[in-house]
Amino acid sequence: MRPDLFEAPDYYNLDELLTDEHKLVRNTAREWVKREVSPIIEEYAQKAEFPTQIINGLAEIGAFGPYIPMKYGGAGLDQISYGLIMQEIERGDSGVRSTASVQSSLVMYPIWKYGNEAQRQKFLPKLASGEWMGCFGLTEPDHGSNPAGMVTNFKDKGDHYLLNGAKMWISNAPFAQVAVVWAKDESGRIHGLIVERGMEGFSTPETHNKWSLRASSTGELIFDNVKVPKENLLPNKSGLGAPLGCLDSARYGIAWGAIGAAMDCYDTALRYSKERTQFGKPIGQFQLQQKKLAEMITEITKAQLLAWRLGVMRENGTATTAQISMAKRNNVDMAINIAREARQMLGGMGITGEYSIMRHSMNLESVITYEGTHDIHLLITGLDVTGLNAFK
Repeated sequence: MRPDLFEAPDYYNLDELLTDEHKLVRNTAREWVKREVSPIIEEYAQKAEFPTQIINGLAEIGAFGPYIPMKYGGAGLDQISYGLIMQEIERGDSGVRSTASVQSSLVMYPIWKYGNEAQRQKFLPKLASGEWMGCFGLTEPDHGSNPAGMVTNFKDKGDHYLLNGAKMWISNAPFAQVAVVWAKDESGRIHGLIVERGMEGFSTPETHNKWSLRASSTGELIFDNVKVPKENLLPNKSGLGAPLGCLDSARYGIAWGAIGAAMDCYDTALRYSKERTQFGKPIGQFQLQQKKLAEMITEITKAQLLAWRLGVMRENGTATTAQISMAKRNNVDMAINIAREARQMLGGMGITGEYSIMRHSMNLESVITYEGTHDIHLLITGLDVTGLNAFK
């Protein structure tokens, strides 16, 4: 593994927009990634294994529920701090960021927002510390972009609920102690249920043979007549808007995280362009290579400004679902294009594990699909600007 010499680009002096606390949070996460993630991540990606030994470190840098109040074990940080942590973690690896953002936005967030005080006290401190890991069950084998069509369901059996169905493409599933599962009641209304490891009939088979997010643990959730205690129903919000509210938080984190992957690819390509010589001069001196680098830093800068402005709106409660959707789509698309261009700049070396670019490129193929595909997010923007629904 090459030494991690990463230097973050800041072409428009965005640091001037950040508070001292923001910079402290970001720099702490950045140094942790350099120390704990970069030296091992290529090996774990090659093995297709999640490095569980980093869970405590993720908790220590505040990656689990950064914005969750301190009384529940969270760090009590603002939304920009959350974004910066996700940026730094994804600079290391998208799969590691997936682990953290699922824990934060898809497990802790709904328990905090939609749960009752007993549920918050029981689950959030252990999730914040990393003692328990969680996962989020929405996507089904036949219902991805159309979650309203889910068939997972539960029936009221008097003193408990009986849950049946299946979910797939679930990050953290194989080792999670807690699953926030979305299912329909007997009237067809969607509710969130907290399913715990050890409940009879609940299993989490692992998904193998992935070419993307190889250092992330992915699996299924199988519910075969699972008895869920009634106190595990999230009481304060139901309907499709409940899981979609969680996805807003997660997509916001992805909008920042993708910038981290793009910055790492750009920094690697820039450094390589100054070191690699062909035809008697550094390849960075050739016009086509400078064109690639100039376009990369331009797109990264635009994405940074987009994410920062969205963070301000998210913090003051004015960010809309459509605005979050635009940032997720734009920034992931930006990152995947930069990864492809950076890979070309490194030539054959770009496909090796000696550099991070090919791993980022493969990972981003998943990021551009999950939590709303590229095309779905375009249609969300289209609906927002025209008022005409292309989904019907």
